[in-house]
Amino acid sequence: MKTKTLMIAAVLGLSLGAVADEGQWQPYQMAQLQDELTAKGIEIPGKQLADLSQYPMNAMVSLGYCSASFVSPNGLVITNHHCAYNAIQNNSTKDNNLIEKGFLAKSLSEELPAGAQERLYITEAVTDVTAQVAGALAPELSGSARYEEIEANRKALIKSCEADPNYRCSVVSFHHGLEYFQIKQLMLQDVRLVYAPSETVGNYGGDIDNFEYPRHTGDYTFIRGYVGKDGKPAPYSVDNVPYKSKHFLTVNASGVRQGDGILLAGYPGRTSRYRLADEIAFAANWQYPAQVKTYQQIIDTIDHLSAKDADLKVKYASTVKSLNNRMKKLQGLLDGFGVTDIHAIKQQQEQALLDWINADASRSAYQQSISALQQVIDAEQAYSQQTYYFDNAKRSDMLKAAMTLYRLAIESEKPDAERDMGYQQRDLSMIESRLARMEKSFDPAMDVAIWSEQVAEYLAQPDAVRVAELDAALAVSAGMSQAEVSAKLATLYPQSQLTTTEGRKYWLGKAPAEFVQSTDPFIRIAVAIYAKNKALVQQEKTLSGQLSQVRPAYMQAVIAYNNAQGKPVYPDANSTLRITYGSVEGYPAVDGVYKTPFTSVKGLIAKRQAEYPFNAPQKLVDAYNNGQTAGYFYQNLAAKPQLPWHCKLFSCPEPEVKAFNSVPVNFLTSADTTGGNSGSAVMNGKGELVGLNFDSTYESITKDWYFNPEITRAIHVDIRYVLWLMQYVDGAQNVLDEMEIVR
Repeated sequence: MKTKTLMIAAVLGLSLGAVADEGQWQPYQMAQLQDELTAKGIEIPGKQLADLSQYPMNAMVSLGYCSASFVSPNGLVITNHHCAYNAIQNNSTKDNNLIEKGFLAKSLSEELPAGAQERLYITEAVTDVTAQVAGALAPELSGSARYEEIEANRKALIKSCEADPNYRCSVVSFHHGLEYFQIKQLMLQDVRLVYAPSETVGNYGGDIDNFEYPRHTGDYTFIRGYVGKDGKPAPYSVDNVPYKSKHFLTVNASGVRQGDGILLAGYPGRTSRYRLADEIAFAANWQYPAQVKTYQQIIDTIDHLSAKDADLKVKYASTVKSLNNRMKKLQGLLDGFGVTDIHAIKQQQEQALLDWINADASRSAYQQSISALQQVIDAEQAYSQQTYYFDNAKRSDMLKAAMTLYRLAIESEKPDAERDMGYQQRDLSMIESRLARMEKSFDPAMDVAIWSEQVAEYLAQPDAVRVAELDAALAVSAGMSQAEVSAKLATLYPQSQLTTTEGRKYWLGKAPAEFVQSTDPFIRIAVAIYAKNKALVQQEKTLSGQLSQVRPAYMQAVIAYNNAQGKPVYPDANSTLRITYGSVEGYPAVDGVYKTPFTSVKGLIAKRQAEYPFNAPQKLVDAYNNGQTAGYFYQNLAAKPQLPWHCKLFSCPEPEVKAFNSVPVNFLTSADTTGGNSGSAVMNGKGELVGLNFDSTYESITKDWYFNPEITRAIHVDIRYVLWLMQYVDGAQNVLDEMEIVR
C-alpha cells in the first residue's frame, strides 16, 4: 500500500499546492480560478463569487461552529440536523423529547427559541489588514512580547470594526500568520427552531454509519433569524420579526446527476495541510491515541449513566453526539495513517521543497526558516505532553464555570483593550449565555462521574506531569482509586452555589477579593490553581509568538515554490468563509469495490431495522411504498460513471451502469471539506441549492492532513430527499411555500 501511495504522490509532482479538486479557497481567489470553474460547468463567474454582497455568497451563514444558508426572503435558514442539535435539545424534556419526535412549527408564533447562545453570522466584508497587524513589528520582537503586540493590534481593529454593536468582527491569521484578514459579520441574536425531522431521519444510522458510505441520513433542519421591528439585530423578544435577507438561495428540485460540477460554500474549521512531517508523526503516535482514550472513557461514562435516566439522556445528548463524532474521526485518522503513509508523502514533499531551495543560493533564508520552525514545534509538542493530563483533570463543568468567572473578575480590573481576548466587554453576553446554558446540559452526578475518571487518570501519571497546586486543592494523591477520588469530589457539589444558574450569575461582576474570600469549594479550587493556569497561558503565548515568526517564513517558501510551478496556494482552513468546487462522482473504496455516488429511499428501507439507529419512521415507508414520490422519483439517475482521475494514466475497469429507480437520499462529490463545513450549501453550476454537506467518507478523514483525489469524497444530503420528506412525510407545506423552488 505504501508503494501505491508514494507512486500517487509522484504523479502529483509532490506539490504542496492544490491539485485536482483540492482547495478551500478564499472568495477573492475565485476570479483566479475561472478556467477551473468553467471546466467544471460552473456558470457563475468567479468574479461574482468573489463579491460577498451578491448572489449566492450573500446567502451564506455561519452558526459559529457550522455552516448554513438563507432559503427564503424571511430569514429562513437551512442547516444540518446535527448542527441544530443544541436547539432541538434546548427545547426537549424527557416527557417531550423533540430529538426523538421531531418538530414542525406551522406558523411563526409556534417557532421555538433556539437558545441564548445561538447566533447567525452573515459575512459582509473581508479586508486585508496584514500591514496593520504585523507590518510594523520590530524584527527582534519575539515570544510573548510579539504575541502581545499582535493581539493589541488585532483588538484595536476589532474595536473599531464593532463600533456598530450589531456586528461581530474578528481578525484572523491566514497562511499561519503570513497574512491577516478582518472579517466583519452581521450578528443575529434571536434564532428560532422552525422544523426538524425526527432523529430516525435526521440521524439515521447514528454513530454506526457516521463517516461511512453508503449513507441514508436526512441530516437537515430549518431555523430562522429574527430582528427587532426596526430591522436591526436584537435579543430574543416576542415582538421581533423575521430578518429580511438580501439574497437567498433558489432551490433546484431536479438536483444533480453523476458527473455534474458543483460549488460548495461554508466555514471549514481546521486543516493541517502545511504542517511538517514530524507534526504528523506526533499526532499519529501520541496526540490522537491519547485523545481517543479520553473520549472513549467519557462516552462510556455518559452512556452508562444515561441508560438508566431519561433526563440525563436528553441533557447529555448533544455532548455524547459531539464526542462520538470526534472519536470516529480520530479513529479514522489513525486508520488512514496506517493505510496511506502520509508521513512519508510529507517527507518527500519537504525534500522536494528543500531541493528547490538548495538549487538557488538566493533562497537560503528559506532553509533557515524551516530549521527554526522545527525547533519551536519540538517545544510545542513537549508542552502538549506536559499539560494534557492536567487539562483533563479540570474536566468538570462546575470547575470550568468557576475558573471562567474568576479569570473574568481578574481581567475586568484591566482596561478593556488590555484584557485577554474572550474576556473583554464584547464577550460578556456570550459568557452569561454559556452559564445559563448549563441548566439544560449539566447534572452533578454525571459531572462528578466524568471528572473523577479523568482525575484518576491524571493521578496515574508521573510526578513531573502532575501539578502540586491541583493535588492540594482537590486533596488527592497518587495511588488513589477512582472510587476514592469520586467519593471525595462528590462532597463538593452540595456545598456549591454554582449548581444553579442564579448561583453562577451571582459571581458576574464580583471583585477578585470576593472570590479569594469565598467558601464555595469550586471557587476555592479555581483560586488555588489560577497562578498555575496563568503561567501556562503565558507559556502558550510565548510559543504562539515564536510560531508567528517562523511559520509565516515557512509559508513564504511554500508559496514561492508553488508559484514557480504556476500553482495557486490556498490557506489552511480557519473557520472563515471558503469556496470549493468538484464533481458528483463515486470512488474506488477497496480493491474491487467501486462506490456509486447516490443512495436511495429504496436502499434506506432495505436497511431498516426495528431498533435505533435504523428504525426509519413507518410514515416514511408508507409514503414511499404507496407511490407518493411524484416530482422526486428518478428512473435513471445514473449516467455513465465518470472514471477516477488516475484512470487516465492507468487502465481501469468500466463501472457497471444500473438504473436508479428511486428517490435519491445522499450523494458524493469530490469537494474539499472538513469539520465546520457541516451544513454548507451544495450548489449546481447556476448557484441553486441541490444539497447540504454533512459528512465525509471514512477513507477521506485524513484529508485534514493530505488531500488524495482518488478517494477523497464528501457526503451530502440530496435536496430532493429533503423536499420529498417535507411534502409527503412531515407535511411541512408551510415551509415549502416560503422557498423559491425550480425544476
